[in-house]
Amino acid sequence: MGIIATLIIGAIAGWLGGIIYKGSGLGLIGNIIVGILGSGVGSWLLGSVLKISLGDGWIGSILTGAIGAIVVLFLINLIFKKKK
Repeated sequence: MGIIATLIIGAIAGWLGGIIYKGSGLGLIGNIIVGILGSGVGSWLLGSVLKISLGDGWIGSILTGAIGAIVVLFLINLIFKKKK
């Protein structure tokens, strides 16, 4: 997969993960970073741990990245939780 495709999938996955998790907005660059990290986490979690495949191609990559992005956003919010 090319660098442009990775960035596009990362941005979509990060945005989708942010929408689902209802975290604070991270902006375009933040969504791309969370989406790319989420793709790695989602791939590891679904592939190695749970032995699940969401399919190949763009849709499978976006869904895997979004699931991983939700996990990454949960961990970020857990670590940097704002105290009231």
